[in-house]
Amino acid sequence: MKPISIILILAFVFASCTNSPKKTDSAKKIKILIDSDANNELDDQHALAYAFLNSDVFDVAGITVNNTNNGGGIQGQYDEAQRIISLFNLQDRMPLLKGATATYSEILPFIGQAGFDGQEAVDFIIGQAQKAGTGKLVLIPVGKLTNIALAFAKAPEIVSKVKVVWLGSNFPEPGEYNLDNDTSAVNPVIESGVDFEMVVVRYGLPSGTAAVTVTPEMIKTKVAGKGPVAGKPVTGRHGGEFTTFGDYSMNLFEKAEMHGNPPSRALFDMAAVAVVKNAGWAARTEIPAPKLVGNSWLLQPENPKKIFIRENFNREAILMDFFTVLNESTPGN
Repeated sequence: MKPISIILILAFVFASCTNSPKKTDSAKKIKILIDSDANNELDDQHALAYAFLNSDVFDVAGITVNNTNNGGGIQGQYDEAQRIISLFNLQDRMPLLKGATATYSEILPFIGQAGFDGQEAVDFIIGQAQKAGTGKLVLIPVGKLTNIALAFAKAPEIVSKVKVVWLGSNFPEPGEYNLDNDTSAVNPVIESGVDFEMVVVRYGLPSGTAAVTVTPEMIKTKVAGKGPVAGKPVTGRHGGEFTTFGDYSMNLFEKAEMHGNPPSRALFDMAAVAVVKNAGWAARTEIPAPKLVGNSWLLQPENPKKIFIRENFNREAILMDFFTVLNESTPGN
């Protein structure tokens, strides 16, 4: 065979290989469902945005919302989540469902009745868990645990099909906003035996998500104007119209009270999503499952059930990744 013929054959084979359809990577993605009190502060919005920006890593099954003390009721929580979804042009593709307004203990007696408080979100969580197949659905509640606890009560069989990564508590110290909004939901989730990670907050301490802070100046220089362009302007919760998440983020920071020195705000909830993307961005420690008594933790060193604590977050890596994926999503970059 002439050398030129060999070259042509090799070229044809190479072209055939490179032009053949690539295998989908969807099976390699982490399937997640975010349960959020989206209108509470400004960290929920960044958690949702971060998940959407990482579409090569996450397969987002949907968003469920719950109501906590701040945020204008369940409709307010729903509306804010819808704003973020719309800023990413996902309004026709991203399921968004209303969940619980009351607490787990208040709703549980009615869970067998049609139309109980939170049923829409609870049934969606159950349905997505049952569809998970061999891989676990990762539930990321970044508000109270009510919707998750109700889903486990209604369909205990899904416990083995999911993993829960909860942004909540000041463990081992008492209190924290998400925990205090429904203390009755915490023990049922932990005691279910589900694969459970507690992403701690720890206000004022460097070991919790409270340390994953950003300043308004960082938002102005790294975030403002960035992100995909929405097909239609989105009216913000403080008024005004926005076509990029970056500009809406800037507006949220302008309207929020800052804390600390330098003045800043923590992106608590975004850190929880980040450690699902990269487990190395926080320490992960196994402990015997504790019990919540009131809003304080009772340690149970002899408990055979275990949970994991997430602490000591790599603030720089998490923020750099957020800025990077946001910049890469911006048209022209």
